Amino acid sequence: MDDTNSLIEQRKAKLAALKEKGVNPYPNNFARKPEEIFGCGEARAKFESGALAEHARVSVAGRITAHRDMGKSIFIDVKDQSGRVQVYAQKNVIGDAQFDIFKHLDLGDFVGVVGTLFRTKTNEPSVKLESFTILTKTLRPPPAKWHGLEDTEIRYRQRYLDLMANDEVKHTMLKRSEIIRGIRDYLHARGYVEVETPMMQAIPGGAAAQPFVTHHNALGCNFYLRIALELYLKRLLVGGVDKVFEIGRNFRNEGLSPRHNPEFTMLEAYWAYARARDWMAALEELFPALVAAHATRAAPPDGVGEAAEEQQHDE
Repeated sequence: MDDTNSLIEQRKAKLAALKEKGVNPYPNNFARKPEEIFGCGEARAKFESGALAEHARVSVAGRITAHRDMGKSIFIDVKDQSGRVQVYAQKNVIGDAQFDIFKHLDLGDFVGVVGTLFRTKTNEPSVKLESFTILTKTLRPPPAKWHGLEDTEIRYRQRYLDLMANDEVKHTMLKRSEIIRGIRDYLHARGYVEVETPMMQAIPGGAAAQPFVTHHNALGCNFYLRIALELYLKRLLVGGVDKVFEIGRNFRNEGLSPRHNPEFTMLEAYWAYARARDWMAALEELFPALVAAHATRAAPPDGVGEAAEEQQHDE
């Protein structure tokens, strides 16, 4: 804890120094030309595939995840949702004043950079820095295990740190989002109507589970958080909606385990006039379609660049 407090104080000192230099460490914009704007991983991938030529100008923004100070030059890794790219800053290119400001950057800070693509001597795709903007100066250092947070307690209580540090976790989250979108696209394309049914219900039903109870002040009575989507969807069938589905949250006031969460997402779909074999055929069609749609997704971002080969905290 003392080490963390010491690092925070050092970062606060850097923050004060930046303000003294007239630098706003929390601006609300990063001016870029539309034709130069790319995600960090996107710029790297396009350069490696040949879609972007060497010396092409790019503008990227993200969090600093690696830092190596070599005196008159500095390597950093900048990372966003699309991946990471290495940035190379030279004192004789950006000037003494800007280089001095650049040296105030720490791991975890957010920065926007503009520069040209090139390859280093080790063949690492990189951005040669021309200008930069400090977007957010962080005061708290990142987790000690920056490239792969391993403390289980921290991972589950502070999931944002888990997403920051573990690419596989973020990859899983993004994959889940794409799968849900794929299910929606599949059902919409076949005439299903997506609905949102009440989460607070006068009588919980549709499953055998203990509900969460809440009190409605205006009506003066108790309601229950739903334990299933089923009953209201079936009422829509009675009302004449032949194909209907919902992807929504259910709540069951029961135990906790790695396989059970009291709050979870469920998909329920109903199809009037269909037989069990019709649903079997639909599911046999759905799963291969989802697999095919996501098979081309890029693997989780690769490791780190030169900046992390000899990574050092400049605190």
